Amino acid sequence: MSSPKPPATLLLVEDNRDNRTIYRTILEFFGFRVLEATDGEQAVRLTRDLHPDLVVMDISIPLIDGYEATRILKADPATASIPIIALTAHAGEEDRALAAAAGCDAYIAKPGDPNHVVAEVTRLLEA
Repeated sequence: MSSPKPPATLLLVEDNRDNRTIYRTILEFFGFRVLEATDGEQAVRLTRDLHPDLVVMDISIPLIDGYEATRILKADPATASIPIIALTAHAGEEDRALAAAAGCDAYIAKPGDPNHVVAEVTRLLEA
């Protein structure tokens, strides 16, 4: 008999406390383990140290923006394979293109429908 699979660990990078609480609550409800970062430097450090299964990255965050944090993580062989979802209020086509160019694996405009966020997380974890 195999042991149950442990829940996937996600790093939620969001500087707005209310948004962090909303998305953490939703993701935990669906069985994910959620770690949190409030700025780009913390996001890079925690991803390198803890190797989450996936990162949900806000773009407008302090110290290093989400684009740069993503570029840093995707350039590092130790973290390059970790999927990153851009979850951002920057909702234009140019913003989507910038996220893709930085290395984001998916893009969700805020306010992201919670079911869509969970669906994208699940899709990328199963890929």
